Amino acid sequence: MNARKPRILVVEDDLKIVQSLISGLSREGFDVTIAMDGDEGAAQVLGHPFDVVVLDLMLPGRDGFSILEAMSGRVSTPVVVLSARTELDARVRSFTLGAVDYVPKPFWMEELVLRIRSRLNLTEETPRRVIEIGDVVLDLDRRSALRGDADLGLTAHEFNILHWLAARPQRAVSRQQLADNTLPEDGERTPRTVDSHVSRIRKKLGEEGKRIKTVWGIGYRYQPEAV
Repeated sequence: MNARKPRILVVEDDLKIVQSLISGLSREGFDVTIAMDGDEGAAQVLGHPFDVVVLDLMLPGRDGFSILEAMSGRVSTPVVVLSARTELDARVRSFTLGAVDYVPKPFWMEELVLRIRSRLNLTEETPRRVIEIGDVVLDLDRRSALRGDADLGLTAHEFNILHWLAARPQRAVSRQQLADNTLPEDGERTPRTVDSHVSRIRKKLGEEGKRIKTVWGIGYRYQPEAV
């Protein structure tokens, strides 16, 4: 008998984000239910069993804070807030009202999945995923690049670009392809932006940065052996 898929309720009114969450969470093995306004979200979470709720704060109808208040003392489902509100007051109020985690937008699907899994105690079922780049270890779960015990301090964008290239060794990848697949939709997605990130990645990698080759007129290629 197949194990039951964890049930995730997503309360979000942005259609593009909803579509991305349906695709990403379903691909990771979750059973996803969507509510696109606060009233429907409250009705779903109060009337049906879910394993985790992913909750936006700014919603039509009831806002996310109101939903958290309605859940208090009635529903123990862990809530991961997913919001463009990054100010401290919104975070503190969310946690005070019972949220267990807070993910700011724009967000990375990989990070959101890991945070959800941590609330489901599923992290031990996922083996550690790494890519070795010479003496640098790219840890995909921790989203870090390490040389020995030293973290190279890659930003989220730099990590995504390096991961995209290293996962496709010897394949030429265009600057625009990198921009579209590694940078957030509401940010600057231009070839020039990619060039700036790659330049910083090379500096942080040091000698191993030579493995990122420029493919003139196209973009970049990751070469497993430095030459």
